[in-house]
Formats: sequence, structure tokens, C-alpha cells
Amino acid sequence: MKWFLISIFFLPFSVNAQLRLNKVFTDNMVLQRDKPVHIWGKGIPGKNVEVTFANKKRNTKVKIDSTWIVEFAKQKENAAAKSIIIKSGNENVELKNILIGDVWLCIGQSNMEWPMVKEMYYKEETAKSFQPLLRFFNPTYAGKNTYNVPFTDSIIQNLTAENFYKGQWQNCDSVSFKTMSAVGYYFGKEIMTTQGIPIGLINISIGGAPLESFISKKTFRNSRQFFEKVKGEWLTNDALPVWIRERGSQNISGIKDCPKDENGNNHSYKPGFAYQSGIEPIINLPIKGILCYQGESNAQEVERVNEYGALSVLMVNDFRKKWKQPKLPFYYVQLSSIDTVKYKGHLWPQFREEQRKLLKLIPNSGMVVCSDVGLKNDVHPTNKKDVGLRLARWALNNTYHSNIIPSGPLPLEAKYKNGKIVITFQYSGISLLTEDGKPVRGFSTDGINDCQANIKNKIIVISIKEKPEFIYYGWRSFTNANLVNSEKLPASTFKIKVQ
Repeated sequence: MKWFLISIFFLPFSVNAQLRLNKVFTDNMVLQRDKPVHIWGKGIPGKNVEVTFANKKRNTKVKIDSTWIVEFAKQKENAAAKSIIIKSGNENVELKNILIGDVWLCIGQSNMEWPMVKEMYYKEETAKSFQPLLRFFNPTYAGKNTYNVPFTDSIIQNLTAENFYKGQWQNCDSVSFKTMSAVGYYFGKEIMTTQGIPIGLINISIGGAPLESFISKKTFRNSRQFFEKVKGEWLTNDALPVWIRERGSQNISGIKDCPKDENGNNHSYKPGFAYQSGIEPIINLPIKGILCYQGESNAQEVERVNEYGALSVLMVNDFRKKWKQPKLPFYYVQLSSIDTVKYKGHLWPQFREEQRKLLKLIPNSGMVVCSDVGLKNDVHPTNKKDVGLRLARWALNNTYHSNIIPSGPLPLEAKYKNGKIVITFQYSGISLLTEDGKPVRGFSTDGINDCQANIKNKIIVISIKEKPEFIYYGWRSFTNANLVNSEKLPASTFKIKVQ
């Protein structure tokens, strides 16, 4: 067995401690069921380390590079609290209240980061928030809530892979869940309730972060299409989104004492930095799957929109390779709706379409449609309940094998015959409907002007004299399109060729 050993992200238990654990190991954590349990850290080279878990002991010696790791046999789900005891010399560390269940990794931007305290249903959910089997590792990060101003010295000194994220596992209750990812909370609670197993959520989302930050620099260097994203100074690299370079310049440009490498000063938006700081350190920790709500920072320029599909494939393939899980579930959220008056959302219809296409590009994936919860003038819809529950539907159907419709209608094909376009759908349910009971809206033959469409059970019929090249649906930045299935789940934005 070969393990991927890392030298960052370790937690000392006292100022003078030599025995250290990776920071993901704290009280209250959840370990992945049905997978070997890896526990690792650092210590004094040559020293013996003894780890006790599940009534078993493992012994190892600290290697010359100060790292150590042990493996225990896979465990079944268990809601009874366990302990992990680590000893080395005179040092003794005990982790308490450890559960065995499913661990999901949450990545993305501020909409995944969005805390429960700001969520639409926060007040009514507070009374339901005591969930002992739901745990979350929701670290804060250097520069959080600092926007278009220079970073302070205290932020700058933490812009290293070792210090960027700081936090610990927490039980879910009315106090702790305030800071929890709202999307993650609703997802985790639904899976925990329906499956009756402990759920752990690791949330390393970063407000404003581009997808590039979650992809390793090595992966970029080995990519024929994307190697230029890690070429030279990142703040002036035209292969990266303009907005993230502008914000990065406002925060760190010209700061001499900022931690850096060959691509310039460190920052949460820098290509590979979230990967190096938050993903690479936990690769030894088995997970059940990945939840992603990201895209706003990659949706403002045509070049970035056009490459998003290939960039996403690059990221997911790398994750699956690193975790040695070729079918690691990847469930993601399509961008919602927003007006273009106060936000650069003019490319969002095309971006949503690129996200829809990922369903074919990435096997064992699922996409949540949330155009119906978008706000006209705010990139942060406060209704995260529907988003989290819709993510859970994909997991319940695809990962937990429940008999549930995972999505709203997704187009299969559009055929023209005898003056009519007939559009068929996957996931139409018993019948297609409209969300508000009014005639169906949102269809177009040119992407600009609406055309009349009619629901006929599970298909859409459009009467038209001449065959158009494409049929569009929901092709507006802020769309009022209203097609849903019998589960009241909204249809995705799409642009498909008429056959």
C-alpha cells in the first residue's frame, strides 16, 4: 500500500508538542464508512507512534521526513461515539466523540460558503438544528470577509498552505449551525435522516474563488490545454478571469513580505492555492463524494465560459485519480438567475448551458437547477434549502440508490416534422407542468424572442412554419421560465439543435 504523505496542515496539541496530527483530525469528526481508516501526522524521526482505534492498535515509526501514518480496517457505519488515542514517547493525544458514516467534501464560492444565519429559512430551522449525527468541518480562511482593500499583516502571514485554513469539527446544534454552509446543512440533514447514518461535511469553499484555485498546479502543468494558467505572475496572466486578478491586485499587489512562489504572491484566488491548502492535505482521508457550487467568477468573459466544461473535467478527473475512486460522485449546482443591471450576468445563459453539458462529460455526476430561486440584483440567493435538498435528491438517487427523481426536466432531443417541433425530456415525471399553473414560458427559436409552446403530457410541442436551427429554453440571465416536472423541480436552461 502506498500512501500520499503530506507535510502541511498539521495540528500541534501544545506549544512544545512534537507529536502532531493533520488538522482534519479533531474531536467530533466523522470517518468514512466501508473504507480503510488512515490516521496520520508528524513527529520526531525514529520515534515510535502507537495509535488505538476500534479496540485495535497500530504501531509505526516516524520517517526521516517527520511524517507517520497508520491504517485500520474499514468500519461499518456507527453512531456510537469512538475515541482515537495516539501515543509517542511521553506525549498522549485523545480524540473523542468520533462517528463512522459518510463524509462529503463541499467546494465552491460564496454560495456554497453561505452560512445558515443568512439563509431564508434560518429562524424556523433553528428549532430543528440539534442533529447529533450531523457534523461539519467548516474552517475559516485568511482574508475571509475582506474585499477590495489591501490585506492586513495578520492576513498576509497566514497566506501559506499550512496556515490558510483554521478550524475544527463541530456537532450540529442551534449555535454552531449558524456558521455552517446552508447548502451543506440541508443536504447533510436530508441524507442523514433518510439513510439513518452519521454525515460529515468538510467545507473548504472560498467566496469569489475561481475554479482554477481548486485544481493543482501540477495538473495544470500537465495539461496541454491549460498549462498557461500557471505560467508566470498570476495577477497579470490573461489566461485567468479578469475579476479575480483585479481583486487579487487590490489585496496583495506590491506586498513584499507576502508568501509567494514562482507564480507570485499567495492568495485564495491564485491557481492551485485552495487545492494546496485544503484538498491536498486530506487526500488520505476517504470521502463519499463531492458537492460543488461554483461558477460566478468564471462566467464573466466568453473565453472563460467556453473553457469551463473542459476545466471542470480536468478538476474532477484529478480528484478521482488522487482519491483512487474512478467513480467518485460529483454533484454540482448550476448558476441561478440574475439581472444584468448591477451584475455582469449577460453570459449566464451560455454558462448554465455549459454546466448542463457537464452531465455527459463527467460520468456519475448530477446537476441541480436553481434558476427559480435567483434574485434580480443579488448574486447570493438566500433560499439555500431548495438547493441543498435538490443536491440530496441526486445523491439519494445515484449514490444511495433510492427510487427518487433526481432532477427537473433535462432535454433529450428536439425534432421538427409537419410544422411542429417536438421536444422530449429526461426526468419529466408523471407529466410536465408549469410552476405557477400558467401557460409555459421560456421557449425561443432565436434565444431572444419568446415563442408559444404547449405541454402535451411529457413533451413540449411548438408549432412553427420553418425549421429553426436551435431551440432555446430559459435563455435569459434572469429568467421567468416556468417548466417543471411532476415533482415541481425546474427544467434546466438549454440550447439544443433541432433535428
